[in-house]
Amino acid sequence: MRNIAILLAYDGSDFVGSQWQSQGRSVQGVVEAAWEELTQERRRWTLAGRTDAGVHAQGQVANVRSETHHSLNTLVRGMNALLPEDVRVLAAREVDLEFHARYSATRRDYRYLLEVAQAPLPTLRHLALHVEGRLDLEAMAVALPQLEGTHDFAAFTVPMPQSKSTVRTVYTARIGEVTLFGRKLVAIDLAANAFLQHMVRVIVGTILLVGRGRLSAADLPRVIERRDRRAAGPTAAAHGLTLTAVHYPSSLLHWDEGLV
Repeated sequence: MRNIAILLAYDGSDFVGSQWQSQGRSVQGVVEAAWEELTQERRRWTLAGRTDAGVHAQGQVANVRSETHHSLNTLVRGMNALLPEDVRVLAAREVDLEFHARYSATRRDYRYLLEVAQAPLPTLRHLALHVEGRLDLEAMAVALPQLEGTHDFAAFTVPMPQSKSTVRTVYTARIGEVTLFGRKLVAIDLAANAFLQHMVRVIVGTILLVGRGRLSAADLPRVIERRDRRAAGPTAAAHGLTLTAVHYPSSLLHWDEGLV
């Protein structure tokens, strides 16, 4: 028995999400179908994190236990020949049997892109949220780092049973700038040990309220303390969000530099 880990990239526009669902096209579903066709094995894959419908990834990780004799190179090439064009396997590694794509992960990194312009660029319509009007980027830059550290993020997720913890540790919450197709975009980078459902998108929606002057940077700690979803901003659209990387102890999994 082998344990195979793969690095996945996908355009989430036409998926109901990463996780298998009884109805609709999922990333997990197409990966499992391609694997079965390639190896003649029907296996359930484990993904590092669940991404919502419309959310993209360039650093999603998944693993499967398999008896296939195919080489890693054959697996990458064969999977990519069978997968639809909006999903690709970037790399594959053989890992210890105890490796688990979700539970072995120590950190997840996300990036949300904002296109602040009078008119949106059509080529960015699936990658960035168009925002018309000005944003106070300085206020947003002051507000975001206040999320760093270990906090109860109940205000930034869907209602959950009391038995489930909403405490998470955020390592990075920063704002920056990137250029795509000649257009400058605002990039909100968030990294944490794990994220709650919709947490990144609610954080973005809340920070946009700061950028529009409807919340101040000083209000953010009070939003956290209230632990009330109504205190935070709206859930930002899914299409601006990308899972950029999932991190593991180097003894368990290490990708070549430049892959993510």
